[in-house]
Amino acid sequence: MSPELEFPRNSRNSATGLQYRFGMPGPVLRDEEWQKCLDELGSTEPGLDYIVASGSLPSGVPLDFYARVARIGKEKGIKVIVDAPSANLNLALREGVYLIKPNIREFKELFNGEIKEEPQIKEKACELVKTRQSEIVVVSLGAAGVIAAFDETVEHIVPPTVPVISKVGAGDSMVAGIVLSLAKGMPVPNAIRFGVAAGTAAVMTPGTELCRREDAQRLYKEMYSVSA
Repeated sequence: MSPELEFPRNSRNSATGLQYRFGMPGPVLRDEEWQKCLDELGSTEPGLDYIVASGSLPSGVPLDFYARVARIGKEKGIKVIVDAPSANLNLALREGVYLIKPNIREFKELFNGEIKEEPQIKEKACELVKTRQSEIVVVSLGAAGVIAAFDETVEHIVPPTVPVISKVGAGDSMVAGIVLSLAKGMPVPNAIRFGVAAGTAAVMTPGTELCRREDAQRLYKEMYSVSA
C-alpha cells in the first residue's frame, strides 16, 4: 500500500516519516440487522434532539440507509447530521437534513466534479441551503479550514496554524465539536467555529487519539478573538 500522508520526523512513524492507512472490510450485515437499527431509531422516545449519521456503510447495508435515517428524523422532529461518502450523502440530501459535513472531494462529487474555485464552493453550498436540502453546510478544506453556509450567510473559516502530528479523526472531532456546541445552545456560527477548533486540535495528537478539550477550547478562543 502506498503512503497517504507525509508526517513530521518526530511522529510515531519515525523510521520513514510516513503514515499508512489500512481500511479493512467489516462484516456483511443481514437485512434484519440493519433494519433493526432503523426500527430502534423509529421507536425512540420524544426528546431526542440530534441523530449523527457518519462514516461509510458496512457491506449489505443499502445505499439509501442514511436517507432512511433522515426520513425518520423528519417524521420525529429530530435534526439529522450526515458526514458520509458522496453516494450516501446525495440520497440523504434528497430527503432533507439539518447539517452535512463533506470534505472537499466529497462535495465536488455531489456536483460531478464541476466545482473548481472557492466562489463555486460557496455558491453550491448556498444552493443546498436555499433548496432546503440541508439547513447548514460545512465543507471541510483540510488545513484551509471550512466553508460554511447557513441562513443567508456563507463564510470561509480559517483555523489557527498548529503542528500536525496525525490527521486521523480530525473530521469526526469537527462534527462532534459542532454537535456538542449546538446541543449546549451555542449559535450556529460559534458552534461551527468550535467544531473547527476541535478538528484542528485533533491533528495535534498522535495516532488515533482525538482532540483534547483544553486544546479545542484554547483554539476556539483564539479564533473567536480574531473573528470578533
